[in-house]
Amino acid sequence: MGTDWSLHAVSPHPGAAEGVQAALDLVVAQMSQWEAQSDLSRFNRSAAEAWHEIPVEFAHVVEAALQIARASDGAFDLGLGHLTEAWGFGSAGPIEAVPEHAGALDRTIDFDPATRRIRRSEGAALDLSGIAKGYGVDLAAERLLANGIRHFLLEVGGELRGEGIRPDGQPWWVDVEMPPTSSIPPWRIALHDLSVATSGNYRRGFSAGGTHYSHSFDPATGRPIVNGVASVTVLHRDCMMADGWATALTVLGPDAAIAVADAQGLAACVVAGDREHVSRAWRAMLD
Repeated sequence: MGTDWSLHAVSPHPGAAEGVQAALDLVVAQMSQWEAQSDLSRFNRSAAEAWHEIPVEFAHVVEAALQIARASDGAFDLGLGHLTEAWGFGSAGPIEAVPEHAGALDRTIDFDPATRRIRRSEGAALDLSGIAKGYGVDLAAERLLANGIRHFLLEVGGELRGEGIRPDGQPWWVDVEMPPTSSIPPWRIALHDLSVATSGNYRRGFSAGGTHYSHSFDPATGRPIVNGVASVTVLHRDCMMADGWATALTVLGPDAAIAVADAQGLAACVVAGDREHVSRAWRAMLD
């Protein structure tokens, strides 16, 4: 995943760290855009319009991604793989010049949950980088819980899930990272059986011709977003959903993001410049 992970746990068994690593390795083996032999990479190299059966975990993430895509009116697009590669955010690495074309408009991914089969249109290639890391957190967390570890804070590349409490009786307190250009003080959140994910446009991107290009794409234009959003933080029971929704809300822009978050009952905070936009569910958690 190109990042690291950490675990703070109360009375963990000796194999806890290995269990976390095994869960993350499974996600990479199935859903990595950078591993040539992953299930996702092999699917992207396969013939378009052909159905392929995928593993249970992979299917779970695809189904969630499609759910967010529908609920966000396409702001989350799991078929953007060709675009992310063309703009230098995929396995091929950085580019030196801005692509001339936005790419194919038909990026359809079909999924049959009954048979766990997927297929893609000619212009589509799977890219689950906006949701798979959060799922990795959940998969590792569920394995910890299944092995009797009830109190822990797990972090993978800035996505976190807290279960239970600390030994001193306090919840797992974490600070939300704010964009470096913002003067807004960070939120401090109690992760008690809760996950948090932040999508920050200041972390990845590239500059060309005096313009900075975000790693977040607007599916409607096929180009990096230019809506002024610097970061989006989402709280959710499942880190996968927090991760995916943080990606979708980033694309929507401040006002539309909060409208969708309110409609979906999401606790979300959008930072644009020095202004903070928060959803009703976020404000309710302050009481």
